[in-house]
Amino acid sequence: MDTSRFRTLWTCAALALAAGLVAPPAWADPQRDHDKARTALQAGEISPLHKVLAKVHQTYPGEVLEVELEQEDGRWIYELKLLQPGGMLTRLEVDARTGDILKSRQRPTPPVVHKP
Repeated sequence: MDTSRFRTLWTCAALALAAGLVAPPAWADPQRDHDKARTALQAGEISPLHKVLAKVHQTYPGEVLEVELEQEDGRWIYELKLLQPGGMLTRLEVDARTGDILKSRQRPTPPVVHKP
């Protein structure tokens, strides 16, 4: 597969993923939110999720458990939940355009108790 076609497929996949990750309130129109996210990506207001995650993983390696894309005060924010090596649960707010980490919270995951 040539590079141009591969890049196009990745862009489409990232767009579909970003559009699908918008978590609307129960009364919102999900299609309208997806359209907003798609428009934001096409306008360069947000970066594709895979690029943001690559930047985040440089500082916070781990498994992505949850992603939400929200607009707060005119700014697009990816809200991430990660399970890091060693069991640390990390919540991040990341600027969806730059990939810069705006807020982070960490806590250890509770130990698993096995009952006989």
